[in-house]
Amino acid sequence: MTHPDNDAGRRPPRQFFGRPRRSVFHVLLIAAAALGAALAPPAGAAPFDLPPLVQPASGEHHAGKIVWADLVTPDLEGAKRFYGGLFGWTFRDIRTGERSYTLALLDGEPVAGIAQRPLRADKPGQPAWLTFISTANVGEAERIALARGGKVIAPARTYARRGRQAVLADPQGAVFAVLQSASDDPRDELASPGEWIWSSLVTRDPDAGAAFYQAMFGYEAFDLPHDDGFEHVVLSSDGYARASVNALPGETSTLRPHWLNFVRVLSAADAVRKVEALGGRVLVAPYRDRHGGLTAVVADPAGAPVGLLEWTGSAGQEVAK
Repeated sequence: MTHPDNDAGRRPPRQFFGRPRRSVFHVLLIAAAALGAALAPPAGAAPFDLPPLVQPASGEHHAGKIVWADLVTPDLEGAKRFYGGLFGWTFRDIRTGERSYTLALLDGEPVAGIAQRPLRADKPGQPAWLTFISTANVGEAERIALARGGKVIAPARTYARRGRQAVLADPQGAVFAVLQSASDDPRDELASPGEWIWSSLVTRDPDAGAAFYQAMFGYEAFDLPHDDGFEHVVLSSDGYARASVNALPGETSTLRPHWLNFVRVLSAADAVRKVEALGGRVLVAPYRDRHGGLTAVVADPAGAPVGLLEWTGSAGQEVAK
């Protein structure tokens, strides 16, 4: 999403998506509790082959751009039925030993991954989407995360055609991944329906959260004026807003911070009807945000939350996918 040039006095950039109201966040956060070690790969598992992030190579690198998402779920086939019916994704299975991993495709191009993992009573968590953020150096990203109070959940691994990646947690507990792409990063373009269009971090201390990710990825951070008592910070790089950072409501302080990813849809109303028909749940009914987009939050049949965004902005209000 583009933003206008700002002096260091910093008017917040325009054309940002809003966030759910207080009661909406309460519902969402109950559905999006701890991810924890459910996102880490099995010990000793060998890396398997993944396609390049972009093909042919783009020649572009955008540190801080959110470039990929993986779903961790106990029901791979159920996830394929749900997301295929909802977004028109098709799937290609990649199997190595006991592990199961599927690529989700839109018009033949990879848009996401789905990893099947059984839920374990000794490692609390639930099905969830994992956000991947571009970095120029995974090892340096791990070092910065640890120095700033974060954790390494799954150490760096190299996938021959995809690149090098690691799973981390920020100091407040939100889990995310970093990816050093072997084929550069996707270009900054307006997301098409069925593609990822936005991401939000919901956390206890937005200022501290923004500072951590600024140190990790060199973001600029802008406060967005708000009148509902919740802090809202936008992170940007290369002239595009990449994500928002929002405050956890006080009464949900026992719930863990998390990332929430949004997929662009042609009609939020139609999409939530499909969600229910496909066995999912509507956590947040479609509502119009402060910039005119229709936003909803749903859960797939296994419980993983995902955002929906009906975006009708003009060419001058581009959202970088």
